[in-house]
Amino acid sequence: MSEQVTPGSPGPLPAGARERTVRTREGVELCVAELGETGRPTVVLVHGYPDSKEVWSEVAARLRDRFHVVLYDVRGCGRSTAPRPLRGGFTLEKLTGDFLTVLDAVSPDRPVHLVGHDWGSVQSWEFVTVPHTGGRIASFTSISGPSLDHFGHWIRRRLARPTPRGVAQLLGQGAKSWYVYLLHTPVLPELAWKGPLGRRWPRLLERFEGLPADPSPAAYPVASLPTDAAHGAWLYRDNVLPRLRRPRPDCRAHVPVQLVIPTRDAFLDARLYDDLERWVPRLTRRTLPARHWVPRTRPDQLAAWIGEFVRRHEPGAPERPGAGKP
Repeated sequence: MSEQVTPGSPGPLPAGARERTVRTREGVELCVAELGETGRPTVVLVHGYPDSKEVWSEVAARLRDRFHVVLYDVRGCGRSTAPRPLRGGFTLEKLTGDFLTVLDAVSPDRPVHLVGHDWGSVQSWEFVTVPHTGGRIASFTSISGPSLDHFGHWIRRRLARPTPRGVAQLLGQGAKSWYVYLLHTPVLPELAWKGPLGRRWPRLLERFEGLPADPSPAAYPVASLPTDAAHGAWLYRDNVLPRLRRPRPDCRAHVPVQLVIPTRDAFLDARLYDDLERWVPRLTRRTLPARHWVPRTRPDQLAAWIGEFVRRHEPGAPERPGAGKP
């Protein structure tokens, strides 16, 4: 199938992407795109906020010759429909159901290799720590998005035994999370995204992230951005405070995890991951001198690390000495 870009459509995918729609039990329609041969190991790329699946275009193009690559628009974004009502429609439990719906369509019999960025990573941590996804995921690469449960325990440990270093970490991450507070305010985020913020977002990314601002209809960010971002505010409202207040006590990852930390991320402090070995028995850490949107700014390095990690943890692959060590 040729590239599917029409006037007013969300934006470009690599040529040859095959798109289809899958429907969840509650009636949400998810737009799924696939590249590469289906007999190869499946890599599922989950986008963050306020993005759509097109944020992965350059990474997917670099993986397609070796893997079966799957991208999907999270509910409420791009060509996927939004739940009704919006409130309560974006919980991690419902996002997990969406993910399993996609897996049933694209890889029902083999575990997939999961990659998430930003909120795609936040929700993917849920996928790899809940028991009912056991056996469906072979590995997880996390980029710029912590588990809300791990984050909640990170906060609790520093509040329970405050030290100057711990308090400084709490204050530092609190300052970086300024946007989270704003997204919890009623109505204002929606008005901002559908007004001046939505119009200026490409220029902001150009200025602060080094991404080119292309005003064409097929550009990234995609044309559906204002509506996508307005819907996505409910990701924060439905999940952040409930999980930080009451993190799940059992939130250990049941798959190998590759953690990619951009060292110049404006939104997340690298110290958030200081306690991660407590929750991830098989952890590989990597750092990258980059800002937040590495799927767009560093696709070559990201694709190389993803490919290496997938090959190492594909079922039946020989175990390498030292694999999984930081």
